[in-house]
Amino acid sequence: MSKWSAQILMAAVVFLLGVGVVMLVSTSVFGSEAPSDDIYYDVKRQVMWLVLGCMVCLLMASVDYHLLQKMVWGIYGICILLLALCYVPGIGQTINEESRWVSIGGLFSLQPSEPAKLALVIVVAHWFSHYAKDGKHFLRGWLAPGLIAGLIVVLVLFEVDMGTTIILSAVVFVMMFVGGTDWKYLTLTSVVAVGAFTMMVFQMPDKMARLTAFMDPELHRSGVGLQQFMALIALGSGGVEGIGMGAGRLKMLYMPFAHTDFIFPMIGEELGLRMTLAIVFAFLLIAVSGLTIAFHSRDRFGTMLGVGIVSFISLQAVLNMGVTTSLLPNTGLPLPFISCGGSALMAVMAGIGILLNIFRQGDTSDKERLQGVPKGRITPRV
Repeated sequence: MSKWSAQILMAAVVFLLGVGVVMLVSTSVFGSEAPSDDIYYDVKRQVMWLVLGCMVCLLMASVDYHLLQKMVWGIYGICILLLALCYVPGIGQTINEESRWVSIGGLFSLQPSEPAKLALVIVVAHWFSHYAKDGKHFLRGWLAPGLIAGLIVVLVLFEVDMGTTIILSAVVFVMMFVGGTDWKYLTLTSVVAVGAFTMMVFQMPDKMARLTAFMDPELHRSGVGLQQFMALIALGSGGVEGIGMGAGRLKMLYMPFAHTDFIFPMIGEELGLRMTLAIVFAFLLIAVSGLTIAFHSRDRFGTMLGVGIVSFISLQAVLNMGVTTSLLPNTGLPLPFISCGGSALMAVMAGIGILLNIFRQGDTSDKERLQGVPKGRITPRV
């Protein structure tokens, strides 16, 4: 498996990117905010982002990933600055009561929470490889990395971006677990985080409405439960075979954001259960091959970095598919590699490039790999 992990990883990514472009052609025509004389505006823009993403992926695969350690605090500082700009009048953009975007001169917009996922992974990986080789230490193994990561999480949380907050928190938890943080500290963190998050949700009427709609989408199908109700109809209409490429009806102004957060049920309607299962399988391949690459890294930094990247891609995919199949409350997260969105695509493509770089520098010798195994829960596997 380890010899073919990079090839399997890239095959799964290329498949998902292909599905994304094809489905964007099918769905964006009806949901696009582009001028009426250019119905494929979103497609052209996404293809442009895809080309840039491939270039970034190649760059990250070619440049030694250890360079990220030398730049880690600069990356962290830029991430904090971009997230803070979301709150600056005239620069930050508020859409649907959520301040997630930064606009530069009205010509270019960026969602800082997307690169923040990668920045958080890099800084936590660096911390546990350089300062916390013994993850059970209270200060170095839990408190300090928790505070460093927590600043990013809090800035995203107060953008009212609950979905990304959950992803970031879960990624930090996974990385701390792999880094060897004591279970007592992890349990305490989880209890406090869940409690604080629950209290915050109860203080927000719109978030509570989404939670209520999740319990019974049909009852709220004319309001906040519209998307999830329509998603269930789309998936049910598609059946096993699908009704045909381009023949979907729910995308025709019935489903809001059909080409972004809710593209998965559109795939189910047009291409059927087989394609949706193929997409789930592709994400499973990315998770397995990515973790294989991570645990065959030459050093602790590569292992932590790989685990973090796989975590944020896989968890976001699970959360998106859970929301669009009404297994989870609506959180507003894109489906990696498939949903329309430049910031999200660039972040995941950069992550894939780093995984390929780790693979290129990984061990092939069991004897070498087993020498100097780092402390903690990291155990390289054959």
